[in-house]
Amino acid sequence: MSGGVDSTITALLLKNKGYEVVGLTMAIYSGSIKPEPGAKNACYGPDEAEDLEKVAALCERLGIKHYSIDLKQQYKHDVLDYFCSQYMAGKTPNPCAVCNRKVKFGGLVRAAKQTGIDFDYFATGHYARCGQVENSDRFYIKKGAHRPKDQSYFLWGLGQDILSMLLLPLGELQKTQVRALAREAGLPEVAEKADSQDFIDSRYYSSLFEGQPSRPGPVLDTHGKTIGEHKGIIYYTIGQRKGLGIGGAKDPLYVVDINAEKNAVILGPRSALMHRTLEAGGMNWVSIAAPEKEMRVQARIRQQHKEAPATAFPLPDNRCRIVFDDAQLSITPGQSVVLYDGDTLLGGGVIESRS
Repeated sequence: MSGGVDSTITALLLKNKGYEVVGLTMAIYSGSIKPEPGAKNACYGPDEAEDLEKVAALCERLGIKHYSIDLKQQYKHDVLDYFCSQYMAGKTPNPCAVCNRKVKFGGLVRAAKQTGIDFDYFATGHYARCGQVENSDRFYIKKGAHRPKDQSYFLWGLGQDILSMLLLPLGELQKTQVRALAREAGLPEVAEKADSQDFIDSRYYSSLFEGQPSRPGPVLDTHGKTIGEHKGIIYYTIGQRKGLGIGGAKDPLYVVDINAEKNAVILGPRSALMHRTLEAGGMNWVSIAAPEKEMRVQARIRQQHKEAPATAFPLPDNRCRIVFDDAQLSITPGQSVVLYDGDTLLGGGVIESRS
């Protein structure tokens, strides 16, 4: 439970259905960023102690027990350190997908059980649907009914062990319905609370890299010619157009590649961002067993990307090559590629390269 409207209504719906509900909140802030005033709508930040008090008070109003689970060290290792190392390698990571797989649906469940909290099911406020495949011992994930809020993309890393005990009560609801339920329950302050927008307030990003050997380096064009200097590769991502500090170009320039080995940022035209093929590693097949031959899919390369028709070719070592029917804009190493068949999440992995 975060104290937001989604997790609160999840708890309330389950309680009203007769479940014995307890609230779990991850304590993850380890002081890795410097406090600044006004940081809101993020999962990680220096206001955590105050937030935990609010969640405990909210659980008391709901009539359920609340437990705070200390996951500071795991979060630092699996999310913050991972985030920094990927940026230092010239990639753009997806910390929410990693947090879900390793911390929220991993470390939190294990730590709660080790603490002695006994439970049969684990529920979250994600806008997605889950259940058991008919006539099978396999469990699936599907998109949430409210498509603008669908969060299935972030759940591609979940294993069958957690899916077998997972409940997603908001999967069939619209966000407006969830806020209305909060108002009906006499929780107007929860109903109007803004959603978390990122894992960390963007103003804190630089604090995470303190002590890291990020340094200025050359800005190159696509022919290898030096056209400027960047302030450190951690400040750039593929597809970026603003804040490049390069003027005089005939056409708009974009970050089209980042070469960590040469500490170089490569700029080029929008056309240089178009690619048809990517390779992904760490594939996790969710609603189906790992395929043995190529299959048609719809592939999403970031949360706000509309799935595009493609063919998936399984590779050795839990990898996969995805070939799109049409070239896609800004395929970015480090991001998640998630494969669908209609509403059904087939699986996903981390983009390693594109061509």
